[in-house]
Amino acid sequence: MMMMSLSCTSSATARRSSCLGLLFLSSAVLSISCAAIDTSSASSWDEAYAKATSFVGQLTLDEKVSITTGLGWGGGLCVGNINPIPRLNFPGLCLQDSPTGVRFADLASAFPASINAAQTWDKTLLYNRGVAMCEEYRGKGVNIALQPMMNMGRVAAGGRNWEGFGGDPYLQGEAAYQTILGVQSCGVIACAKHYIGNEQEHYRDQETSNIDDRTIHEVYGWPFMKSVQAGVGSFMCSYNQVNGTYACQNNRTLNQILKDEYGFRGFVMSDWWAAKTGVASALGGLDMMMPGDITANSYPLSYFGKNLTEAVNNGSVSMNRLNDMATRIMAPYYLMGQDKGFPPVSLVGKGVNVQGNHSSIIRQVGAESIVLLKNENWILPLPSKAPQPGKPTTFALIGSDAGPSPSGPNGCGGSDHGCVDGTLAQGWGSGTTNFPYLITPLQAVTVRASANGQSVSSSLNDWDLNAAADAASKADYALVFANCDSGEEYITVDGNMGDRNNLSLWHNADNMISKIASVNPNTIVIIHSVGPVLMPWLSSVRAVVYAGLPGQESGNALADVLFGNVNPSGKLVYTIAELETDYPAQVVYNSPQPHPEIDYTEGLYLDYRWFDVKNIQPVFEFGFGLSYTSFNYQNLTVTMVDDVPDNINSQNDTVVAHVRYTVLNTGRVAGAEVSQLYLAFPTGLGEPLKVLRGFEKSFLQPGGSAQVDLSLTALEVSTWSVSSQRWQVAHGQYTTYVGASSRDIRLKGSFNL
Repeated sequence: MMMMSLSCTSSATARRSSCLGLLFLSSAVLSISCAAIDTSSASSWDEAYAKATSFVGQLTLDEKVSITTGLGWGGGLCVGNINPIPRLNFPGLCLQDSPTGVRFADLASAFPASINAAQTWDKTLLYNRGVAMCEEYRGKGVNIALQPMMNMGRVAAGGRNWEGFGGDPYLQGEAAYQTILGVQSCGVIACAKHYIGNEQEHYRDQETSNIDDRTIHEVYGWPFMKSVQAGVGSFMCSYNQVNGTYACQNNRTLNQILKDEYGFRGFVMSDWWAAKTGVASALGGLDMMMPGDITANSYPLSYFGKNLTEAVNNGSVSMNRLNDMATRIMAPYYLMGQDKGFPPVSLVGKGVNVQGNHSSIIRQVGAESIVLLKNENWILPLPSKAPQPGKPTTFALIGSDAGPSPSGPNGCGGSDHGCVDGTLAQGWGSGTTNFPYLITPLQAVTVRASANGQSVSSSLNDWDLNAAADAASKADYALVFANCDSGEEYITVDGNMGDRNNLSLWHNADNMISKIASVNPNTIVIIHSVGPVLMPWLSSVRAVVYAGLPGQESGNALADVLFGNVNPSGKLVYTIAELETDYPAQVVYNSPQPHPEIDYTEGLYLDYRWFDVKNIQPVFEFGFGLSYTSFNYQNLTVTMVDDVPDNINSQNDTVVAHVRYTVLNTGRVAGAEVSQLYLAFPTGLGEPLKVLRGFEKSFLQPGGSAQVDLSLTALEVSTWSVSSQRWQVAHGQYTTYVGASSRDIRLKGSFNL
């Protein structure tokens, strides 16, 4: 087995500090020892463009077209392939999923899902996760990593929400920014997807997402704008229509907003078979057709390919436009230095092991993304010693989600995890990757309990309530495991066609939890979920641990938190409601229209913004998460930096104010607090009551404090003017709110512009 030596390596040795028996895992544990490639500066792009222009100038018409056209599904070693040009030493391009790791690969890692990465609210950890993934992509010879995904989670049951970073555009943008910097740090091209309005799986290839211009700019476009600021090399346009025009030929979104307004200099590829035309797509802003064929396995039949050659010859598409397409594709290739020493493709069967020590960061992200939702009378962390001498503590683990799949971590549902018959650590679809191994909660808790002289029993049959109740009634603590899954529409699991049919837990979990709570007063619920779930049993249990989709180290990450080796610090990146109808929008499951019209009538009011303006009480609000310690906030100051510039745009953003405050650890153990900055705009602008505009994760010893310094930029205090087609700052009073969640506000300040 060959180990690939990479130029960018990471050291993921855990550094832990002890306090009163509690070990705390800091985000500083992963030290990246490589200089990141500069992909955001204009000079770097200028140099790459000069090389790309020179290269394209040497190509024939057919060669230019070949760079824009994939080789069809199955036409190469990767999910997307661009033909080599041997005479110019161009080896072609390999495009490969996914946001959880290298898809369809052996000897590679299965990372926590992006929704978990976001729940850490840790910018350094988001970046370091991206670096680790970059190393694996590069080691496997992948030129273009098809991530990050940043659709907004408009509907709580949306099938692919777990591939993104939650329900707020600012959080999505910051998480995408750090992920892109990390993924591109060692020379892999990242891909911002799915642009734009692909918010559900039902009818994704037919529906039109009707979104007003202001909402596009302030909500759905915001994280994509941040991706451009990060220097992302490629974009992926989505399956759906936007305001009546398919996203992959949409002049408004691709040319006017993305390329002109945002200043994007890389290339736009289609999602797989998302393009519906050739000439209209090329003129509308599409640069690369993926996977190249019109339908699966129809290559060389393509909307581009020979049809694009003919379109150039007959003048339907200009040579200047074709040159632009090819140059945009080649510029990121040179920007990342892929013309020098880039490894060959080795996804499977080549013995190239790219896992390195990435299990450490996977475990860290898994642990730091866990959100502690309820902890009645401090039942957690679990005891490491017996309450009475000679009487070991006993734990009963209940539910199939605690244990392994009978067919192994990759065995059921085909290659893309289209099933749930054991513990859940990924969703399903193209956003998945193979597990090299999967540590289950039962494994990890058993190991930890055994080391403490404690005992563990289990009952994994979700439908045998009597057996489960019998096991639980004999234990000191009952740990009930539940899950719910979702994914992409080409796979249907238990009647769920990508999107979830509802927000209930799967596999009889609600009945199981209620039953166990009736026989054991120390019932703790652990949920592995793609998103928010309903909790009708909440008042009857002592604790709720929201573990999400933690990847291959799932059990170990959970045990770290349950037994107090890691203090939980994750915060929700979406609102958990009492009723599904509390959310502003729902999946359109059925429509008589061949092209359903999905009107985004809620506008700017997504997630917590909707709950605020409608005065709906959530079960758990956006940004919420408990700790094993407590925190206090004090000393808020807001300082103006400079006058707001007249010309505000995404390419020339400037800081206009600094916000400073102090966070103190007032508890007895070390821990981390995610403090959040929300901004209220002057009245009369039609803005939400408050919007997220900053956050920071502070790691503190007992009695320790940290000064937090956040900045507000001109864009962040602006609204989009549809009439003037520009960002504008309103004159008046802005209010700053600092707190532990969107509803737990600790400090309030203001400033005037």
